Amino acid sequence: MIHLEVAVAAPVTETLTYGFPAAEASRLQPGMRLLVPLGRRQVTGYLLAIGPADDTPFHIKPATDVLDSQPLFPAGMIPFFRWIAAYYRYPLGEVIKIALPGGLTQQSERHINLTEAGKKIVADFLAAQGPDAPPWLAELTARETLSPARVRLIWSSRKWRKLLETWHSEGSVTISEAVSAARTRAKTEMCAGLSRNAPPLIEMRLKTSEKKAMALLLELLANRLPPVVPVKELNHTYSGAGKALKSLEEKGLVFFQEQQVLRDPFGEEPPFFPEPQQLSADQEKVLEELLPAIDRKLFAPFLLFGVTGSGKTEIYLQAARRALAANRSVLVLVPEIALASQLEAHFYSRFGKTVALLHSGLSQGERFDQWHQIMGGEAKIVIGARSAIFAPLTDPGLIIVDEEHDSAYKQEDTLRYQARDLAVLRGKLQQCPVLLGSATPSLTTFYHASSGKYQLLTLPKRIENRPLPQVTIVDLRLARKESGGHPFFSRLLLESIKDNLEQGDQSIIFLNRRGYANLMICDDCGDPVKCPHCDISLTLHKSEKILSCHYCGFQAKSPIICPSCRSARVKEIGFGTERVEESLRELFPQARIARLDRDTSTNRKEFLKILKSVHQQETDILVGTQMITKGHHFPHVTLVGVIWADAGLGMPDFKAGERTFQLISQVTGRAGRGDKPGRVIVQTHQPDHYSITNAENHDYRGFYEKELQLRQALQYPPFSRLINLRFAGDNEELVRNAATLTAQQARQLADTLRVTLLGPAASPLARIRDKYRWQLLAKGPDSNSLHALCDRLAGQPLPAVRATKVTMVVDVDPESML
Repeated sequence: MIHLEVAVAAPVTETLTYGFPAAEASRLQPGMRLLVPLGRRQVTGYLLAIGPADDTPFHIKPATDVLDSQPLFPAGMIPFFRWIAAYYRYPLGEVIKIALPGGLTQQSERHINLTEAGKKIVADFLAAQGPDAPPWLAELTARETLSPARVRLIWSSRKWRKLLETWHSEGSVTISEAVSAARTRAKTEMCAGLSRNAPPLIEMRLKTSEKKAMALLLELLANRLPPVVPVKELNHTYSGAGKALKSLEEKGLVFFQEQQVLRDPFGEEPPFFPEPQQLSADQEKVLEELLPAIDRKLFAPFLLFGVTGSGKTEIYLQAARRALAANRSVLVLVPEIALASQLEAHFYSRFGKTVALLHSGLSQGERFDQWHQIMGGEAKIVIGARSAIFAPLTDPGLIIVDEEHDSAYKQEDTLRYQARDLAVLRGKLQQCPVLLGSATPSLTTFYHASSGKYQLLTLPKRIENRPLPQVTIVDLRLARKESGGHPFFSRLLLESIKDNLEQGDQSIIFLNRRGYANLMICDDCGDPVKCPHCDISLTLHKSEKILSCHYCGFQAKSPIICPSCRSARVKEIGFGTERVEESLRELFPQARIARLDRDTSTNRKEFLKILKSVHQQETDILVGTQMITKGHHFPHVTLVGVIWADAGLGMPDFKAGERTFQLISQVTGRAGRGDKPGRVIVQTHQPDHYSITNAENHDYRGFYEKELQLRQALQYPPFSRLINLRFAGDNEELVRNAATLTAQQARQLADTLRVTLLGPAASPLARIRDKYRWQLLAKGPDSNSLHALCDRLAGQPLPAVRATKVTMVVDVDPESML
């Protein structure tokens, strides 16, 4: 018997040891899935290490089954997973489960069936409960069985679980367990091929239908590798092929076999982008510093700081080519799926079908197939959003993080990881360079580059020395006093749009708020219309005639009756991209206008359709949220209008100024990327704010110096590390008490650990999805001190948290304070 170290796909913090027959050890490799016992259940476990049996006095349970013939992830990724689990305070098995394609986890599920003897007992109990009877009782009485999904819900109630266990002991119901099948597996199709001993067609004595099917098979088999043809392809050409092939199989002339079919995530082939004939001098200089690091096959972190339109994508492509030449793979991260399609087209043009995609926009089946192509080495370049950081690359030669500053790299639920930081870690563990690219680097990243922790590479000029766009600031406090002023368009912006249309050029209008109106207020009582599940005002989406909560997804029909006083006099306040689009259509009826936000691009196909219309100059004005600010190359856009630049400055978040500067700078960078110079009009109520003035002057370093002074004075990152303890529950008082008691215990430890505590306080978004939210922010000189605090708190009795339905989540390096 040998011992296996296994991480189970369950909220268990430690790895577990299981036994396995030594005679069958050759079946095992780290990275495989196992079925293992955990208590009374069977769950999926991930094999981490294999070792000889030791002299432990404890009984070691044997693993139940081996679920894979080949590993699902390389053994080299196991240290990566261990680090993530330790740093983000998350169970190791759950980390691996999140990393893998969905639908692969197997576990035992409870099934409950009503016995003949129990029918009267359960029926009598149901009648006695009357209207208070839970729905599952009637279901059990009528169907005599309960599904595993229903049983999971019942099992969460101690009262009903005890009742069912009592009925089970009395023989009224049976409770059994069965292991569920994996929901995701390889897709196959039936194929036909010619048997080796089949004679030439001319010598075969066949019926007419058989001859026709055989001739078709021979025709389609030409140049096929492997030499088989899908039966559905034969049936499509000749409707009687299926029946004839069956007959030919019986005569030993044809064989059938199942063959895997790859689910293609690309759809139609991406547009082609030719390789530039000549690189700029700045690009050549960057590559001179970067390429030797790829050749050395050692870890080296780089920041590629290049203005918008400076040719960062070409640097990525040239660096990837060098890594591929050394027979190593390349991982390319983008902050959102939208940008994956942009880079995908460039990489596909240069490297063809060696490119794989990994992001949440793929179906589970597509992700499964892409994962196995990467694992098998068929795909050498992986492009994807933050979850692609877990791509099963055995020997990466380069990791690229495009738009590294983007907050979308932080996962905000379950495992709250920062993909950019994990990219640097993975490069260190697997010994390859990491290239972080941005025109507006995060403050922390630029601080690392300035202090020598990262190597700084710069592209200070646009391609072909095109000028950066001229930026004009419009003070909305004065502009709206102009006679004839529009509610949200200044006269200057309207005149500029008109001029641009007359010139035949394209315009982008940016507002980082979707919907039609962001607030509905009752004219009689003055109350806003809020989401019943969140402390958030509902947003009007006029075209769909709904009011929507952008946090929990709740929707109500519009127009609406005031929930406070039942008045019908509810009016619209504020504006979003939908209202901006409507106003532009009224002001410029001849213009072709499109809108790009989460409402108009709910899937990849719709998103690409909108982008295509802009690239083909079928759109005159593009209205959008931050989706239009990132990485897009629109050579015919010469005007950008920012409707409300300071929308995010009032957010209770220490990164509000940084995000505002980045958004304005990024959307500004969409203008003037072609033959004509660009112009940008930025509307704001705070024209003197340093985020806005530095964006106006394209002065990243000026912004960086000012923001760095503020961060140092307040001891915020990069001068400290943060952990946010978030408390949530159904009862506001219990949540507040849990946060308060935890803070009291934390303060007893804080001085020793050199940790500063802020709070506890209600979260700025105090209720989301019917959960009340409080938070306690811990600030320390390094992550070790903060982790020590979490470990001490984990060892303390926290009855306020553990004895109630209050959850405490540890958010390491929080991106958002809301």
